[in-house]
Amino acid sequence: MAVKLKVRKDDEVVVITGRDKGKSGKIIRVIPDEMRVVVQGVNMVKRHTRPTQGKAGGIVEKEAPIHVSNVAHMDPKDRKPTKVGYKTVDGAKLRFARKSGETIDR
Repeated sequence: MAVKLKVRKDDEVVVITGRDKGKSGKIIRVIPDEMRVVVQGVNMVKRHTRPTQGKAGGIVEKEAPIHVSNVAHMDPKDRKPTKVGYKTVDGAKLRFARKSGETIDR
């Protein structure tokens, strides 16, 4: 069941709970069916890969998905976690940070 998420690719987020609490990064990928996001440099796992014709094998470190409830938007003004709201400006629906009132959408 796909649900409308308030996060998008390239948004700056902060991890608010779990092993990587306090870390921040940019969203690389959003997986709405599983309600998960992949954040750059967060939830790193080691993957043992077999060598193929094009690539060498070995242990590769990569980002694993994290549940969307474990991340919060980073306020553009004070760089702290904030909730996201919606408002309509000139007929366009925009996201804004509830803490400072700044718009998140470019």
